[in-house]
Amino acid sequence: MRLLAARSLRTHRKAWAAVFAAVAVTSALLGALALAAGSVGLGHARVERYAAAPVVVAGDQEISWTTDPPGSEPTTVSAGLTERVRIPSAAVDVLREVPGVRAAVPDDTFVVRGTDAGPRAEAYTGRSWEAASLAPYKLLDGREPRKAAEVVVGAGSGAGVRVGETVAGRTVVGVADGPAALYVTAPEARRLAGYPGAVDAVGVLAEPGVPVDTLHARVRAALDRAGLKDTASGQPLRALTGDGRGGVEHLAAPPARTQLLELLAAVSGTVLLIAVLVLSSLVAQALGQRGAERDLLLAVGATPRQVRAAAGREVTRVAGAAAVLGALAAVPAFLVAWSMLRARTGVVPEGLVLPTPPWLFAASLAVAAVLVVGLARLVVLFSTRRAGRQGKGHARRVSGLVLLALGAGAAVTATTQGGEAAGAAAGAATVTLVSGCALLGPWIARGAMRILDGAFRRLGGAPGRLTAAGAAAHSRRLGAALTPVVLVTAFALVQLTAGSTMVREAEAQAKSATTADLEVAGTTAEQVRRLPGVTAATDVLRSTVVLARTEVGTPRLDRLPVLGVDAAGLKGTLDPGVVAGDLAGLAGRGTVAVGADMAGSLDARPGSTVTLRLGDGTEKRLRVVAVYARSLALGEFLLPKAELAPHMTDPYPARVLAAKGDAVSGSAVVPEQVTTAGAELNGIVSAAVLTAIGALTVLSVLSTLALIGAGRRGELALLTQVGASAGQVRRMLGLEAGFLTATGLLLGGVVAALPLTAFAWALTGGLPYLPPAQAALLAGTVVVTVVAGVFLPVSGRRLRR
Repeated sequence: MRLLAARSLRTHRKAWAAVFAAVAVTSALLGALALAAGSVGLGHARVERYAAAPVVVAGDQEISWTTDPPGSEPTTVSAGLTERVRIPSAAVDVLREVPGVRAAVPDDTFVVRGTDAGPRAEAYTGRSWEAASLAPYKLLDGREPRKAAEVVVGAGSGAGVRVGETVAGRTVVGVADGPAALYVTAPEARRLAGYPGAVDAVGVLAEPGVPVDTLHARVRAALDRAGLKDTASGQPLRALTGDGRGGVEHLAAPPARTQLLELLAAVSGTVLLIAVLVLSSLVAQALGQRGAERDLLLAVGATPRQVRAAAGREVTRVAGAAAVLGALAAVPAFLVAWSMLRARTGVVPEGLVLPTPPWLFAASLAVAAVLVVGLARLVVLFSTRRAGRQGKGHARRVSGLVLLALGAGAAVTATTQGGEAAGAAAGAATVTLVSGCALLGPWIARGAMRILDGAFRRLGGAPGRLTAAGAAAHSRRLGAALTPVVLVTAFALVQLTAGSTMVREAEAQAKSATTADLEVAGTTAEQVRRLPGVTAATDVLRSTVVLARTEVGTPRLDRLPVLGVDAAGLKGTLDPGVVAGDLAGLAGRGTVAVGADMAGSLDARPGSTVTLRLGDGTEKRLRVVAVYARSLALGEFLLPKAELAPHMTDPYPARVLAAKGDAVSGSAVVPEQVTTAGAELNGIVSAAVLTAIGALTVLSVLSTLALIGAGRRGELALLTQVGASAGQVRRMLGLEAGFLTATGLLLGGVVAALPLTAFAWALTGGLPYLPPAQAALLAGTVVVTVVAGVFLPVSGRRLRR
């Protein structure tokens, strides 16, 4: 079998070139994803402000929810919190009594704003000078602050501030190293933080010679004895060491890391499914073209097991070399993509460290290569499982019909979802429907050709009759050629159309919802209302909430963006499109307005209650006062400013929307539109992966058609020998390319239309939308790829020869 595999590999090296290319690209794509997932898995928040504190005591920035359904094991899910979870200031006294503690320093971070209101009002991060010792940051010039009106400025501001100057209405008495910040006295820091009896965190400094593990154990024991809880959700305080301290500084980093891991896992699953479809089609076609050789081997005494073993060795050699080459190509692809991602300011949260140690490259690439080779071997096992026997395909037909039914069910599920959940259901429906079409490819191709058989024979002349006869004789081959065309069409349509539909509807809702005449930054609605000509103004606060619910019996915690507004200032500034209730009810605390889709899923209506966990984990039962339609732009929940602000790290308005403000200076109004946490990161990663997967599917079309063309050279040569001219053969190939293009585009469009229509109807109540330019680009790409795949393997010179 080793000898047969080696000889066969040399004989059919041109046929295996298509498989080699597909395996190499798949390995490169999976290798890059594995490297990205490994880097994110090792990622952590950067430790800067607490570098000198071996232990930091803080609140738990992660919320958990456990369900215990009857007859099932308890399930716990978690979600990161984006707002500061504060701890009781009593923890400072407890920690100062712990043996081995040299100092327990309370730390509060707040925002110090300049005295001038307006779009360019200055804002600075503020801390107490006492907390600077946790880094430690030291004075470069001047002295420490001693009065409320004195500050020390961090040299990282880059503004060249000197001692004696004024910043934010305070006198600079010193300049320190470290990042841009304003350091004030401890009493002034507590006042500006605005949370009496609570602090952000406590940095613990050890006595000389006390190991970190020992100090951590003593601190943990002291906190347990004291029974202290955080001020929001009542969870026990956390004692953090090592890289865990960074999460206290950079609140957005841990949730972004979790989101990126989930995104990469979902993308990797999609790539793996597409790789299965592509490789199974290519390998099955490569092996299927050698039926005569296989029959001869069986006739002279080879067993089906030996035939499978020879094919397995052959594929392993091809896939092994291709996987190694693809894994090597994954390294530069990953490095370029990672550098571009980090270069985009604000996409990766500040403080999130994504390490790439040398061993990660070897481990990730080895996993990707082994996975791809194993996948190729698995495909061989199924492709050759009936060596020597021709089945009727009943199992394949039943499996295909089952997949089509499951895909239709997933599309129906999309109509009951909203937003990203509807998009995910539509994507799952597409993959399932395409898989069903792949299994039913021969029957679909046969049925399509029966419809067009008369037209080909009457209008196509001799080339048309040849095309119809070839399709009838080789429906399995035609189905194999049709599958990747359907795959690339349906996948690209769903990905492009779902995104375009959501963006278009969100922008339309945002324009309709934002009725203000102007927006002002760096101030509050209370100050804007005092200006002449202003009839209404509302603060707009942006935060997140966590919603706990079960979906198909599975618990989940959804972190959703929310807005905090002034109910009295909404008229003329913000119109959510109320469909039930009255937004005037948002004037009182303990109330909420809910988006129509979310209200339907929660069975909420005016007068009912919903339970939310605010940004710092505080659980609130809120009374629903209104249901509104424009939730895609404004988010699923609107809360009163007074309800949201006490649970935010910085409760200052993101902006103020005002009505009738002709006498007020401000910038042009940008339509109000919330974005989910890390939405830009999600969009960039999704676009990059969509491009890569699109390239893989286009390559699969080209490779499959090239492989089929290479296997038809004997058939085409026979046609020329019995009298067909090279021009007739070329026209026959052109008709086949036209058939594949038209049928693939039509079938791919039908496959995509079902989940897309369900998705768009659930999201907008209308039809899906795809920009004409993108539709034309997709159709053009399919046409060029199919024509190239059909004609390149059988050039005119080869036909003449």
